[in-house]
Amino acid sequence: MASDMETEVQAIDRSLLDCSAEEVAVKWLQATDLPKEVYLHLAYYIPKIYSRGPNPAPQREDMLAQHILLGPMEWYLCGEDPAFGFPKLEQANKPSHLCGRVFKVGEPTYSCRDCAVDPTCVLCMECFLGSIHREHRYRMTTSGGGGFCDCGDTEAWKEGPYCQKHELSSAETAEEEDPLMHLSEDMIARAYNIFAIMFQYAVDILTWEKENELPPGLETLEKSDTYYCMLFNDEVHTYEQVIYTLQKAVNCTQKEAIGFATTVDRDGRRSVRYGDFQYCDQAKSVIVRNTSRQTKPLKVQVMHSSIVAHQSFGLKLLTWLGNIIGYSDGLRRILCQVGLQEGPDGENSSLVDKLMLSDSKLWKGARSVYHQLFMSSLLMDLKYKKLFAIRFARNYERLQSDYVKDDHDREFSIADLSVQIFTVPSLARMLITEENLMTTIIKTFMDHLRHRDIQGRFQFERYTALQAFKFRRVQSLILDLKYVLITKPTDWSNDLRQKFLEGFDAFLELLKCMQGMDPITRQVGQHIEMEPEWEAAFTLQMKLTHVISMMQDWCALDEKVLIEAYKKCLTVLMQCHSGFTDGEQPIVLSICGHSVETIRYCVSQEKVSIHLPVSRLLAGLHVLLSKSEVAYKFPELLPLSELSPPLLIEHPLRCLVLCAQVHAGMWRRNGFSLVNQIYYYHNVKCRREMFDKDIIMLQTGLSMMDPNHFLMIMLSRFDLYQIFSTPDYGKRFNTENTNKVLLYLVIIFNGEKNRFSPGMGQVNATDEIKREIIHQLSIRPMAHSELVKALPENENKETGMESVIEAVACFKKPGLTGRGLYELKPECTKDFNLYFYHFSRAEQSKAEEAQRKLKRQNREDTALPPPVLPPLSPLFASLINILQSDVMLCIMGTILQWAVEHNGYAWSESMLQRVLHLIGMALQEEKQHLENLNEENVVTFTFTQKISKPGEAPSNSPSILAMLETLQNAPHLEVHKDMIRWILKTFNAIKKLRENSSTSPVPETEGNIIEEGSRDKDKAERKRKAEIARLRREKIMAQMSEMQRHFIDENKELFQQTLEELATSTSRALDNSPTVSDTKLTALGPKQTRVTEQRQVVTCILCQEEQEVKVDSRAMVLAAFVQRSTVLSKNRNKVIQDPEKYDPLFMHPELSCGTHTGSCGHIMHAHCWQRYFDAVQAKEQRRQQRLRVHTSYDVENGEFLCPLCECLSNTVIPLLPPPRGLFNRLDFSDQPNLAQWMRTISQQIKALYILREEESANNSCGSNSEKMDELQLPKGFRPDFQPKNLYSESIKEMLTTFGTAIYKVGLKVHPNEEDLRVPIMCWGSCAYTIQTIEQILTDENKPLFGNLPCRQDDCLTSLTRFAAAHWTVSSLSAVQGHFCRLLASLVPNEKNENLPCILDIDMFHLLVSLVLSFPAIYCQDFSGVSLGTGDLHIFHLVTMAHIVQILLTSSTGNAGPGLESIAILLFHTSKVLLVWIALKEMSSGWHLWRSIKAGIMPFLRCSALFFHYLNGVPVPSEIQVTGASQFEHLCSYLSLPNNLICLFQENSKIMNTLVESWCSNNEVNRYLEGKRQAISYARESNKLIDLPDDYSCLINQASNFLCPKSGGDKSRAPTLCLVCGTMLCSQSYCCQTELEGEDVGACTAHTYACGSGVGIFLRVRECQVLFLAGKTKGCFYAPPYLDDYGETDQGLRRGNPLHLCKERFKKIQKLWQQHSITEEIGHAQEANQTLVGIDWQHL
Repeated sequence: MASDMETEVQAIDRSLLDCSAEEVAVKWLQATDLPKEVYLHLAYYIPKIYSRGPNPAPQREDMLAQHILLGPMEWYLCGEDPAFGFPKLEQANKPSHLCGRVFKVGEPTYSCRDCAVDPTCVLCMECFLGSIHREHRYRMTTSGGGGFCDCGDTEAWKEGPYCQKHELSSAETAEEEDPLMHLSEDMIARAYNIFAIMFQYAVDILTWEKENELPPGLETLEKSDTYYCMLFNDEVHTYEQVIYTLQKAVNCTQKEAIGFATTVDRDGRRSVRYGDFQYCDQAKSVIVRNTSRQTKPLKVQVMHSSIVAHQSFGLKLLTWLGNIIGYSDGLRRILCQVGLQEGPDGENSSLVDKLMLSDSKLWKGARSVYHQLFMSSLLMDLKYKKLFAIRFARNYERLQSDYVKDDHDREFSIADLSVQIFTVPSLARMLITEENLMTTIIKTFMDHLRHRDIQGRFQFERYTALQAFKFRRVQSLILDLKYVLITKPTDWSNDLRQKFLEGFDAFLELLKCMQGMDPITRQVGQHIEMEPEWEAAFTLQMKLTHVISMMQDWCALDEKVLIEAYKKCLTVLMQCHSGFTDGEQPIVLSICGHSVETIRYCVSQEKVSIHLPVSRLLAGLHVLLSKSEVAYKFPELLPLSELSPPLLIEHPLRCLVLCAQVHAGMWRRNGFSLVNQIYYYHNVKCRREMFDKDIIMLQTGLSMMDPNHFLMIMLSRFDLYQIFSTPDYGKRFNTENTNKVLLYLVIIFNGEKNRFSPGMGQVNATDEIKREIIHQLSIRPMAHSELVKALPENENKETGMESVIEAVACFKKPGLTGRGLYELKPECTKDFNLYFYHFSRAEQSKAEEAQRKLKRQNREDTALPPPVLPPLSPLFASLINILQSDVMLCIMGTILQWAVEHNGYAWSESMLQRVLHLIGMALQEEKQHLENLNEENVVTFTFTQKISKPGEAPSNSPSILAMLETLQNAPHLEVHKDMIRWILKTFNAIKKLRENSSTSPVPETEGNIIEEGSRDKDKAERKRKAEIARLRREKIMAQMSEMQRHFIDENKELFQQTLEELATSTSRALDNSPTVSDTKLTALGPKQTRVTEQRQVVTCILCQEEQEVKVDSRAMVLAAFVQRSTVLSKNRNKVIQDPEKYDPLFMHPELSCGTHTGSCGHIMHAHCWQRYFDAVQAKEQRRQQRLRVHTSYDVENGEFLCPLCECLSNTVIPLLPPPRGLFNRLDFSDQPNLAQWMRTISQQIKALYILREEESANNSCGSNSEKMDELQLPKGFRPDFQPKNLYSESIKEMLTTFGTAIYKVGLKVHPNEEDLRVPIMCWGSCAYTIQTIEQILTDENKPLFGNLPCRQDDCLTSLTRFAAAHWTVSSLSAVQGHFCRLLASLVPNEKNENLPCILDIDMFHLLVSLVLSFPAIYCQDFSGVSLGTGDLHIFHLVTMAHIVQILLTSSTGNAGPGLESIAILLFHTSKVLLVWIALKEMSSGWHLWRSIKAGIMPFLRCSALFFHYLNGVPVPSEIQVTGASQFEHLCSYLSLPNNLICLFQENSKIMNTLVESWCSNNEVNRYLEGKRQAISYARESNKLIDLPDDYSCLINQASNFLCPKSGGDKSRAPTLCLVCGTMLCSQSYCCQTELEGEDVGACTAHTYACGSGVGIFLRVRECQVLFLAGKTKGCFYAPPYLDDYGETDQGLRRGNPLHLCKERFKKIQKLWQQHSITEEIGHAQEANQTLVGIDWQHL
């Protein structure tokens, strides 16, 4: 079947390929009815090319379509071969100065914060780098796809609209010329013809809705029965649902279903079945049935294959048109003309309209194609952009309704183009005046929110999911309104005024529906049952906040508009109020001889609403009257006399009372919804148009009425009227909270807001921001981002902070962690106001605390007086009189009276504090008045006189001043003393000022003298107290030391004992300090320095018992973590195919994968640990039955957390005494030299081999002892001797446990303690761990010893001792076998063939394995040779092999791979050395010596570490520092000659043969001939990849990265591996692969290939580092990129330019080199439980 199919395709291809584009074009040129000809051609060929089978074949289809369908059109258009025609067009065309590049998803975009007209004006990376904005403050974001670059658009930029590429040359003038000038007449006609036909065709076919027949003119004669079952995308169903349904409906595998789902999601539709109608219809019914249960079903259509074919071509055609118009602006103009031409049906019949209006019916792929075409045509041609904008505005309502009903996201809707049109200032103005756009948008918005209550207010209660979804969509209309208003007009035409005010009317209608919505009543008795819906109303408020502000900004720009708007707003407010006052009884209030009429209203009993946008808008406009001075220029035009102040303040006052009562806890039963509303009311996002405006409204009211009346109304609303009007009433009530709030409000009225908002006080906007910043920084130093969050943003997302921050704060750079912080400059603390109106309670107390602390540090008194305030503007000038009003003085007096009497009244310190603050403010005001006094002005503000007067009879209360003087010495007011003192001082200063009008000196006033005296008394008193306290402390100390002495005397013997123990238990501390002085320290060999063995006593962290580490005692263990590692790897691609058969005996110098052991250094008894681990396991099993969650450790893999430090561990290392001493016997014979020793060893090995053969022969056939007799056993060698294991049972068990753990992890196999490879893995882990530590020390340029943290020191000691002792629990013959094979790689013998050549062995691994396996042979040798001799000879032998290795691979200065050195080596070696010594004099010989020294250094350093930990010889102090002669000291410590060549000379005879045998190896020859590679020394240290300094380079790189699996699609979460630099497509179905039977994401799969399970990635779009370990562990880590303020920007939300911080990157690198990634993840997951729930394996 398949072959038939192929031949058919080929046959078709042949017949199709014969069709000639040129001939067809010629035919068309002569045709009379062109459309008919073209349609015939399409009808015949399209079904033959497209949709020929179940799977699309895009390459073939594109190739044929270009040849047969598009080719003729191009010929026709050019009138010649398009290969010549198009380049000619391009040449004639003037390059556009608009960039117009359409952004891909994830591409970096840049907006200049200084020059962009609004935040939607962006540049692509190329234009940005070539523009002046590079040097400005810019914001960097990643595009969601779909917008385009605004370079060259003069309306988008205040300056620098062109980059270097798009700059207008000086010859060009900016005037528009007709682009059709460059085209010939007939070219224009031809273009017009072909564009009209093809555009019409594409629009018809894409908007065609019948599934079974084609549009007229495209039908074919024979109709086949081939259909597609076409599945469409929606935003309702999840990937999982679709995949599951498809598997059921079309019987496909999960992989195929994932493929289908991915394509549907990307392109909007995909055929899931191909065949006859019935076959497809059956699949459709299954899909519909399966997905219709919870939601609406997936959209599926059965479509005839020819329709699908034509639609595929339709899309191809639109893309083609987009490409063609790119050749010439003339063609672009023609296409725009064709698209916008009215059709025969009048309104909305142009092709563009047709496409727009059927937008929501099209699938995703078709939408994005035609949106792209609109962008590259209509939006790039300025003339037609305008016409298109008008069409768009006329259809606006319909488009938005379609969008709201549609379920696709905004970016796939044509409505999204509003941002391209409405943000162009000239277009926006034109649309407002000509199309009344503002009104249209607001009306459309109101139409979608139909739910109203009886009063006509919005009602958002109990939304269904569908309504909530609609509400979310409708919010985009507010965005459109914001775009229209974002650039303010500079000159107003009458039309603009009229249309803006019409829009303003509509806007007031909207606000009117919000005024008083969501009213609430206080719950009494029982708690509210269901939390009411409050979020919708606040969402609306938040979205509208900027629009309201911008409306005010527009009004402020034109006086006529402002006056009209003010009147309109007032009228609407009166309408809102008219329904409110009915039925409420009027009452009269009177205090201090003032009385006022008002209504009875109690907030805690009636309905009250927090939403009052109309009154707040009026407040805003009222301030503008003052700011723009309209109030003073045209008072007659304003209805100021009609304002009724009590009515204006009524609702804002209720709102503030509500807040006060909620804070006082009176509304607890109303649940959290109310608490949240109050929170947002004050929150920085809303307060500008809510809380702030309410305060302004109250101040407006106050400035127009008698302050006494105002205060009485306030007291009544706060339910406090009774307390102050009847003298004894207050004694019975606790009114603390409300009282506080009252005073607090008064402070606000007077102090804050009015002075610092432009228009009320004589200040500008920057002063307001300064003040905000000062108060934020008074709480604590803050990072830039925290400050930005705490300041209100304007519509351009700017806070204005950068312009003023330098003046008030200093910046402190961050260290390795943390962020840069701003600290308040000391000179700004004088502006601190304790009752700053934006402080929450918590902030206020923190700020007070911080400021008092600061004053104490500076040795100042701790008073926090109110700051001096700027003067008020005339409209609000009367505000300050409230401070000297009678009612105010009465309130102050009453509270002070309570404080003086101080017996159980309802007063509190905070009330007193507020009164003091108010008095302070009044004094500051009076002082300022006096200082600014002119000759003719009379001071009307006489606060000082009023507070000096005592009260009237009958009560005769003392004056406020007198009460303050009394309070100054009250013992219960210690805290406020400083403040009262400050007030009295200021009072005296003012008195002086008043008297200073006469110049005579004024005698000291009595108050002052009293004050001075009392101050001295105070000081003396404090001094006396301090002295008493000091004496008492000394006495107590003396008593304590006396008691201590007694105790020691009584328990003498106890102490004696402890001291001795202390001396012995300093176990490891003494290892490093040389116990043998003056002698040369030698780490190995017969001359090894003898060390007296220290007792080692340790404490178990679980049971706290102490124990000495001995051979026969119970085992003590260290918690350890073993992991596979590729940190030193030089070849990450090497994979062990079958771990069960793999032989790890020789480590390749590439170190492609090692086993690293780390430990936290905490010690336990083995049995304690066992109990602890069993408990962890049991708990884990219980947990699994309860809930399936991961923990940060995986018990099934033997993981646990260290009980003390919670460090991740997966095994334990036994603690042992130094093992070499146990095996070493007396050395009574002469020590042999290398040659003799090798001879002996070879004989011993030979004997062992023969014995082996014997045994195997014996097993097979009886006894056979003749050979044994022949065998000459070397002297003293007893191969039948089985050494006794000296270790206790529990230690042996732990040796096995840890060995098996290393084997299991290192080879990724099941544990098997019998396996012969266990000892090899143990030695390997010891060698690898030492190598990694040496590498880290080298990289950091630290000395080899004396710098390791004690946990690493302990770990290395234990690990080395363990590896040296492990052979005692392994099979002796196996370890002997390993030794024989290892040695054979250096000393060949006839038994061992095919061993690796010298170039393919890592010498340090070989050294460790040889040294640690040697005791297995040595234990049977009784000839009296010491173990050290063996160590020394092995070490010398391996060192010489390593030198040869280095010589072979070193490339000296100029020649190839060390040609001279090889020449030398290949001479017979005795000559070599002579030549060598001669060569050393020559320069290249010196080169060679240098490269040997450099190459062998790491090996020597590792060896020094190894022998130090193995034999415990202290390290000479010279190696403990970095110095010049490291090499010589190392050589002496390792008993090597300083000139390594002497090694060869001493043993020249035997070395000749060995070197020759090494160098004559086949592989070595291949290497010398250049046929293979080899590692050269010293190996370069592995680092993480180099990252670019500027983060946007990475974003750009990532945006160009295509997903490798899904055919050229953009990757959604491009992720960079920091170890090898590969870019991966993370977190997506397309790139999942199978790993050990599980589907895992690209990153997890990559960690196994690149980091043996551990990975470090940078998620480029999120700008965060991802650590992964295994499949279940991961965490996010701070990225190494910081902005200028020393902060990271995870998620790229702030968009500040980011640059690489090298120190932080080094820190990540260090974590990786130290193998601490897994540990870091463990700590992160323990600290943050949400990390545990993430499916890391899918990333």
